[in-house]
Amino acid sequence: MPAEILKPPIKISLRTAALIAGLSILMMVIAAPFAELFVYPKLVIPGNAAETAKNILANQTLFISAIFAYLITFISDVLVAWALYILLKPVSGSLSLLTALFRWLYAAIGIASLLNLVTALKLLKGDEYLNLFKSDQLQAQVMFSLNTFRDGFHFGILFFSIHLGLLGYLVLRSQYIPWILGILLIISGLGYLGTALQPFLFPNINLDLAVYTFYGELIFMLWLIIGGSRIKEPN
Repeated sequence: MPAEILKPPIKISLRTAALIAGLSILMMVIAAPFAELFVYPKLVIPGNAAETAKNILANQTLFISAIFAYLITFISDVLVAWALYILLKPVSGSLSLLTALFRWLYAAIGIASLLNLVTALKLLKGDEYLNLFKSDQLQAQVMFSLNTFRDGFHFGILFFSIHLGLLGYLVLRSQYIPWILGILLIISGLGYLGTALQPFLFPNINLDLAVYTFYGELIFMLWLIIGGSRIKEPN
C-alpha cells in the first residue's frame, strides 16, 4: 500500500475554517449585488418582453457577466457551507452537517435555475430559433426563461433561510462565537423566509424582508474574518 494512503487526512483548524467562510461570504457580497441589484434590474423589465429582449441583445457582455456573478455566488455558497460545517462541528457534528446540507441544496437549486439565463441568451442569439418562432413568441419564451430563473431562485432561498436558522442555533450553543451573532443570523433567516414565501403567498405585495435583515450576515462575515483568528481550538 502506498505510503500516501497511510498518511492522516489534513486537519483544518477552526481559525482557518472561519477565514475561508468569511472570505467566501465577502466574495458573495461583491458578486451577488452586481448581478442581482445592478445588472438584472437594468436589463429585465417586468411585463415587457420586447424591451427586455432588446436590452439583453444590446448588452450581451453585461448579461453574461451577471450569469458568471451568480455562478460565483453559488460556488461561494458551497465553500461557505463546507467551512462553516468544520467551524461548528465541535458543537454538534450531525446538526452542523445538516446545516451545511441545506445551504448546498440551495446552491444546487440556484445553479440549476441559472441555466434558464443561459437558455434566454441562447434563444436570442440563435438564428435557428428565428425560423421556429415569431418575434413576439421568441420574446415570450425568453421572458418565460427569465421568470423561471426567478421562481427557482426564490424557491432555493427557502432552504437558505432554514440554513441560517440552524446556523444561528449552532452559534448560540457554541462557546467560542459571540451569542449575539446567533440571534442576528436567526433574524436574517426569518427575513429570507419571508422573501422566499412572499411570491407564493402574497404575490401582489412587493416587500423584500431580506433587505432589512441581511445585515446579520455581514456582521457575521466581519467577525469570521477578524474575530475568527482568535478562536481557541476545543479540547
